[in-house]
Amino acid sequence: MAHSYSPFSEGKLSDLAATAQETKVVISEKNEQSLKDLAFGSLAGVAGKFVEFPFDTVKVRLQTQPLDHPIFKGPFDCFRQTVRNEGFLGLYNGLSSPLVGAMLENAVLFVGYRRAQDMLRDLVAVPDTHGSTPAPLSIPMLCLSGGISGVFASMVLTPVELVKCKLQVQQIGHLYTKDSKTGPVPKALHSGPLSVIKQIYTQHGLRGFYLGHFPTFLRETGGGAAWFGSYEAVCRFLITREQLAAPEGKIITQADLQAPHLMFAGALAGMAYNFILFPADCIKSHMQTQDVLRSHQRSGSGVGGSGGSTAANKGFIATGKEIFRSEGIRGLYRGCGITVARSAPSSAIIFMTYELLSRRFA
Repeated sequence: MAHSYSPFSEGKLSDLAATAQETKVVISEKNEQSLKDLAFGSLAGVAGKFVEFPFDTVKVRLQTQPLDHPIFKGPFDCFRQTVRNEGFLGLYNGLSSPLVGAMLENAVLFVGYRRAQDMLRDLVAVPDTHGSTPAPLSIPMLCLSGGISGVFASMVLTPVELVKCKLQVQQIGHLYTKDSKTGPVPKALHSGPLSVIKQIYTQHGLRGFYLGHFPTFLRETGGGAAWFGSYEAVCRFLITREQLAAPEGKIITQADLQAPHLMFAGALAGMAYNFILFPADCIKSHMQTQDVLRSHQRSGSGVGGSGGSTAANKGFIATGKEIFRSEGIRGLYRGCGITVARSAPSSAIIFMTYELLSRRFA
């Protein structure tokens, strides 16, 4: 039996084929953009990490010093003692692990942020009134996108920060191990990141690398929302300000903002990111360094220690209660000032680097 010719059916097939082709193009463009975000985010993370790491070392040492007899009087004293006892490079102890972590963290954050925006646009059906340019989202939606990206970043960041924190505090052992003739004698527990990784895996398996994940999750989720949300809000404010001084007919967009503008917005975003959930970061640092500090204390008291403490680590709530009982709310914000201060230049560099690379290779 012969089939009748149907122009309507042929037209529908043609439309479906065109739609499928458009979908393939969109997916290809999104994948290409994701690769760019991975590359640009990684480079931006490396640039920011070199600036911030000495401050981060001071922060971690302030957070994790013994609660019953603090070693450092404050950030400047910690900086001074570290340089005096370990040299300037002591401020970069454990850099290799967080350098890799910074690449991974920022790559995941920027890729996750863009993909989360795409998901929310589809979910709330935001009308696209800018042609090929993605429709703008509200600041709350951008904060939500940032929070979603932080969830994924915490999965990558927890093992990296665990290794970093252990390396950053191990030299505190010289304050427990003394020699009557020569004074403080540094006694490192680990030769480098691989030594820490081997110890964690031997004692706790793969699960051990996620010690402190919950506070990291809290910090990255809330911090990601504050980081991206603050940055976008400041950029929009600057765009409005620049628009007032622009020639008639010229529309100012984020691509018109100069490096100083981007750095200003990035600096404020970094400060918001670090301040908003700082107590979670403080608890995380304590959780991830308990065994190292216990080992130093046993060694200093003549008990002896190998750095391989098998004592159970305290959980998030128990650690937070211990800090609060010892020092009150102030203990949960120990190191906050230097953390917020160092986040300004590092975050400024991260956003500027990412934005300028995105424009250059768009």
